[in-house]
Amino acid sequence: MLEVADLHVAYGKSAVVHGISFTVEPGEIVAIVGRNGMGKTTLMKSLIGMVPSRQGAINLDGQSLAALRSYERVAAGLAYVPQGRAIFSALTVKENIETGLSSTDKDEVPGEIYQLFPVLLDMRGRRGGNLSGGQQQQLAIARALASGPKVLLLDEPTEGIQPSVIKDIARVLKSIRDRDGLSILVSEQVLSFALDIADRVLVIENGEIVHQAPRATVDEASIARYLSV
Repeated sequence: MLEVADLHVAYGKSAVVHGISFTVEPGEIVAIVGRNGMGKTTLMKSLIGMVPSRQGAINLDGQSLAALRSYERVAAGLAYVPQGRAIFSALTVKENIETGLSSTDKDEVPGEIYQLFPVLLDMRGRRGGNLSGGQQQQLAIARALASGPKVLLLDEPTEGIQPSVIKDIARVLKSIRDRDGLSILVSEQVLSFALDIADRVLVIENGEIVHQAPRATVDEASIARYLSV
């Protein structure tokens, strides 16, 4: 569903991502884990088109995304939940989710969005800035899902979130994968969350994939060494 080949990304003369290649299969959840500064966010921003790549291919369901702008990538079926959530604090919950409909032919928030996140239904008239961090993260995911994606990108979704909400987010992500066959790529520092949701784990170190394994054969101690400071 998503194929990344020999991707190179840099800020000016500073290279950050060095020839990364990987795939995400239909209905698969892949977690990319690594410490801060290893290139996770740069990789995610490059996939959605916020940061240009210098070299390499990004294909979504057989379509090349290389020449497309961010909003065109969303229309093609890629959705992005950024680190820090970036919800619109002055808009209501309902209005925030509706911004995700702009690439679809829908005018109303699909009911299944609220089924996934019941708290958002109860708070749909409340301003986004008045929600807790965990509620804002759920809102950001709901907004991304409203675009009807084929692949969902999540950058550090557990950052600043309390454990009970992290469990809820993990449950929802696995639920929509099982129900809709959605492919999910998530970058994370919290190994327990990654192992809870992922079918496959990749480790990024200094802008390169240095280790990968199916969840069933993951050596947690080996991966934990890459995450230690």
